[in-house]
Amino acid sequence: MALLGTILVGLAALAMLVFAVQILIMAFKTSIGWGLGSLLIPFVILVYVFKNWQQTKKPFLYLLACIPVQIVGYALIFMGAASASPQ
Repeated sequence: MALLGTILVGLAALAMLVFAVQILIMAFKTSIGWGLGSLLIPFVILVYVFKNWQQTKKPFLYLLACIPVQIVGYALIFMGAASASPQ
């Protein structure tokens, strides 16, 4: 069970990275300022997403959809580790 959880966490993390990079590319296409701000200053990318919602909606919602997959993966890892531990 822990192996399945690890795979889910890894795939979800990879997908989140891909969608975050897509948003970052959109920010750089808008302007260098938005791109550098999104890359270097915390939460600027969220401001960019909400300011440009129509073009960033799809990758942002996909990124958010990966969070429950990661939570399920971590739960499987925890359950697998708990069942394998000696009593």
